[in-house]
Amino acid sequence: MAQAQTRNKVGELRPSQILFSAGIGSVIDLPNLSTMVMGLDDWDITHTTELGEERLLAAVRRSLGYSVKRLLSPPLPPESEGISNLLDESQRIGIPVSPFPTWMLCPNCRLLSPLQSGLFNLKTDRFRPDQNRYVHINCLKGKYPPTVIPARFLVACKRGHLDDFPWYYFVHRGQSTCHNSEIHLFEYGVSGSATDIEVKCFTCRANRRMSDAFGELGKKNLPQCRGRHVHLRNFDDDGCDQQMIGISLGASNSWFPITLSALSIPTAVDKLAQLVEKHWTVLEKAVSLEVLAAFRQIGQLKEFAKYSDAELWAQIQQKRSATSDKEDDEAKDIKTPEWQVFSNADSSLNSADFWLTPVAPPKGYESYFSHVLLVERLREVRALVGFTRIESPGDFVETGEIPQNSWAPLSRQEPKWVPATEVRGEGLFIQFSEQAIAQWEALPQLKEYKKQTVEAHQRWRTARSLDPNANYPGVRYILLHSFAHALMRQLAIECGYTAASLRERIYSKSPHDDNGPMAGVLIYTSAPDSEGTLGGLVSLGEPATLGRHIDQALEQMRLCTSDPLCAEHSPLQNPNVLHWAACHACLFSPETSCERGNKYLDRTLLIPTLKSELAQLAFFKDMM
Repeated sequence: MAQAQTRNKVGELRPSQILFSAGIGSVIDLPNLSTMVMGLDDWDITHTTELGEERLLAAVRRSLGYSVKRLLSPPLPPESEGISNLLDESQRIGIPVSPFPTWMLCPNCRLLSPLQSGLFNLKTDRFRPDQNRYVHINCLKGKYPPTVIPARFLVACKRGHLDDFPWYYFVHRGQSTCHNSEIHLFEYGVSGSATDIEVKCFTCRANRRMSDAFGELGKKNLPQCRGRHVHLRNFDDDGCDQQMIGISLGASNSWFPITLSALSIPTAVDKLAQLVEKHWTVLEKAVSLEVLAAFRQIGQLKEFAKYSDAELWAQIQQKRSATSDKEDDEAKDIKTPEWQVFSNADSSLNSADFWLTPVAPPKGYESYFSHVLLVERLREVRALVGFTRIESPGDFVETGEIPQNSWAPLSRQEPKWVPATEVRGEGLFIQFSEQAIAQWEALPQLKEYKKQTVEAHQRWRTARSLDPNANYPGVRYILLHSFAHALMRQLAIECGYTAASLRERIYSKSPHDDNGPMAGVLIYTSAPDSEGTLGGLVSLGEPATLGRHIDQALEQMRLCTSDPLCAEHSPLQNPNVLHWAACHACLFSPETSCERGNKYLDRTLLIPTLKSELAQLAFFKDMM
């Protein structure tokens, strides 16, 4: 739910949207309004719920600082039976938003003016929040005051700043004494392009086409960025050295979320220890046996009815000591604990949030895969830690490499909490045979390929002023990543979920890396519903069914509709890309599915393609 600063309800959002499409600092397009989601300083956390996931909290604290103490869900009003009372105060619970852009356009007289001018009045409808709108009360055209619309142009910069378009500066071609003059915006064509839109000042008769605000002309005609953070209601103390960039309202590059996620994996076998893990957000606040007894008296420990306070307190103490020892390690490497649980496939760890069922590898693939797991239940917790503008986090290999001056903050002060959501779902885990991987990596033909991948990696990072020798994932990762994309595209045909609903987690480390070796792929889907998903993905993990899908996935990779251009593509030809034989027709996946922004992909490593000289590099060449 979203609400304006005057505490008027103006719309609704799903919890997952707060992290991926309509989070802090983003512009939300409502039926009659355009609003900005405000920073954490303005949030009322009275009706939020704390989410327990220690490994994710440790990773968030490593990114944002140790001031972060909690992961909180977005505020939700209490559920009510029957028809809700729209006059109830609970209907005002939500996420704070503020009108943005503040410049509005009257569709009748074409007047362009900021809300601060007082020319536009807010009309609210308590029973129909979607009808809340601003109207031009003194419009000379039309019988009734028309609903005004947001100005469709904004300015942003690569430092995460966003601002209203500088209309006065732009139309007067710089600073002018013609202040607070009447400005109008006219559209002469039907295409809606910037070349057909003109802004005019009715006082001095100055005019200008909007096409002058974009591209190379925009760099000359727009002023320097003011360093404004609209969602924080402030400006950077040091200003900003970047040039403003003209963008359209609703442009996809106006907001990119920076998120972290972790799977809830069990680490305890006995029932009491598992219950303590599940309810740790409450139990960690029990600082003494007396506090624990008070929790029981107010009904906080219903699931611990058959355990005494002494037994529970002993387990809490044990958990607390174990947590302090391993928190730093988990913050640095969030995937290693997950790999250890998946690779061991210990069914005694199964719980309500995590359930593994081992199955045999598909027939014919026994030498390639060591084992396959049906992940019938899983829980994933995701947290929003920041955002960028203009440049996507996908332009960087690791979240920690995003420059600090491009990482827009969530609050004015150091955050004490961050918004998070939990989702439940299902998946398939495939562990590759380490012996097969080692034999493939030892191929003499792969030596030159490794050299080229390192060179491409270094050139790509050098072009972005990053350490050229850091975070190289290796050819093992390229193989696993390419296999995950190929299989996801195939599974989406039959599993009942869209391609954008499937996600990947790649576990890849060489024997020389810490906690290595790793070679596995988790393909999963999740939903915010408390029961998770419906089993359509797990059902495809049975040996015969999975084998058929892998066969078809590899066959699809043999030939691409963009061949021979796709098969012959190399990032050495272009430092702006970091993929080999891969494109939208064969290997690319939706942005929400891929953990590396469609980088480090090459179907040549899976199966022989049209590029015959690389046929010996294929990992699955014997299957064809």
